[in-house]
Amino acid sequence: MNRSVQKIGAFFVGFLFLVTSLLFPEEGQGIQKIEKSIQVLHELIELPEEGIPEALLEKAYGIAVIPGVFKAAYVLGGQYGKGILVIRGKDGTWSNPCFIKIMGGSYGYQIGVSRSDVILVFKSRESIEGITEGKFTLGADAGISAGPVGRRAEGSTDFKFEAEIYSYSKSKGIFAGVSVQGSSIQIDYEANADFYGTYKYSPLDILEKKHIPAPAIAGKLKAVLSSYTRTSIWI
Repeated sequence: MNRSVQKIGAFFVGFLFLVTSLLFPEEGQGIQKIEKSIQVLHELIELPEEGIPEALLEKAYGIAVIPGVFKAAYVLGGQYGKGILVIRGKDGTWSNPCFIKIMGGSYGYQIGVSRSDVILVFKSRESIEGITEGKFTLGADAGISAGPVGRRAEGSTDFKFEAEIYSYSKSKGIFAGVSVQGSSIQIDYEANADFYGTYKYSPLDILEKKHIPAPAIAGKLKAVLSSYTRTSIWI
């Protein structure tokens, strides 16, 4: 892709960010974002034949939930969404949520508009560190694969879950689904400050310190995640 196309793509993603900010304002909506994330977790994990396998969740180091990723395209395309990231400690308990943004552009034959709920399952600490340290690109900084689904993957003894990141999506539009390959994940510092009431906590503070004060909805999120992972010790 030449530089002129890259510049147009970057402009398209910026324009999409502006449009989604106007259509779906986020101020003061951290609690609602987590409530929606809990709903998405229930929907995508509990699908009997297409849900996220429990065996994969047991191996998860981190999980990102991005409800309503907005994608629009007319040859050039872009997508944008906001969500949460959590990690699991060695004792099996889940962290407070850290708010994130996902954005990306694409080029090729494509047309339409969609909103999709996305879950990313991270297998190791390295990818999480990449996100907390700055801009992180899916597929470039870590390998990503469409996640296996349902009982078939659950019962397969030879399925080794070897990818670094697995993605799941549930689409609500013209596109068959949303691909996050090539999209970047960034920390949403404003949303974190709004939710925790201060800018003093770094992303790692939020994810690794157990006793940071947080609204009650954070405890509900942890309880839901624990119910799906049985809070087993992560190694």
